[in-house]
Amino acid sequence: MAHPHVPVNPKGGIPMPTPRKPHLQAVREGTFRPDRQSEGIRFAPKSPEEPDWAALIPGKSKPAETMRDDAADIWARTVPSLIASTGLTDTQALAAIEYVVTAVQLREVNRQISVDGFTIPGARGEQMVRHPLLSSVPQLRMALIRLAGELGLTPAAATKVAAPNPADDADDIWD
Repeated sequence: MAHPHVPVNPKGGIPMPTPRKPHLQAVREGTFRPDRQSEGIRFAPKSPEEPDWAALIPGKSKPAETMRDDAADIWARTVPSLIASTGLTDTQALAAIEYVVTAVQLREVNRQISVDGFTIPGARGEQMVRHPLLSSVPQLRMALIRLAGELGLTPAAATKVAAPNPADDADDIWD
């Protein structure tokens, strides 16, 4: 019989591993044990800088300009919150940049589909065919959801991310 406090997999009766608390959460709660928990890796506490969107989203067209404006807007609304809530650093900024670019691409694909419709004239113009951009929507959505999860931007992921505690930085190796 399994211990009453250990979750059991209902399909096989096998005890499931208990999820580990993030290091900082265990330290704050006073339950950190070096023999059972890992501090993980630490990055230098340099905040990420907003990238040059013109370099990442080149072009002089109106859609490219709109995408750059959208990217700047998403960055401004997302990254400062991530810095405050999760301690996002410059070293980890690539995930945030990819999140912003993917969100902008998905927006632009949806805009183009809205303009053109779900079907467009075929190669020979004889019959209507499914819009080719429709096949990229699920891929972009899945990538966006995965990146949002990595950054703690989904409700489920937010419960797993521990906020940094400025009081813990007194013995910071990067000072």
